[in-house]
Amino acid sequence: MPHSASAKKRLRQNVRSRDRNRAVKSEMKTAIRKVLEAISEKDVVAAKSLFHSVAKKADRAATAKTIHKNKAARIKSRLCARIVAAQSATD
Repeated sequence: MPHSASAKKRLRQNVRSRDRNRAVKSEMKTAIRKVLEAISEKDVVAAKSLFHSVAKKADRAATAKTIHKNKAARIKSRLCARIVAAQSATD
């Protein structure tokens, strides 16, 4: 346990930011999973609409430095590629 006042404050800040970061990452992973489920069900229209929410969540997380900006770009790129592949498979 921290002894100094500044260390105690830092611990409180770390706990708050950890909880916030966990929530943001969890929401993002849930949104990604929904897109992947829509793709596996061959529902490209739903996947596209869900993709916009994933992109927004990833960009927000990257802006807040919860995740790295390259990770956000990688998530969006991979999901977009899967959506395009699913769309070309259904056409």
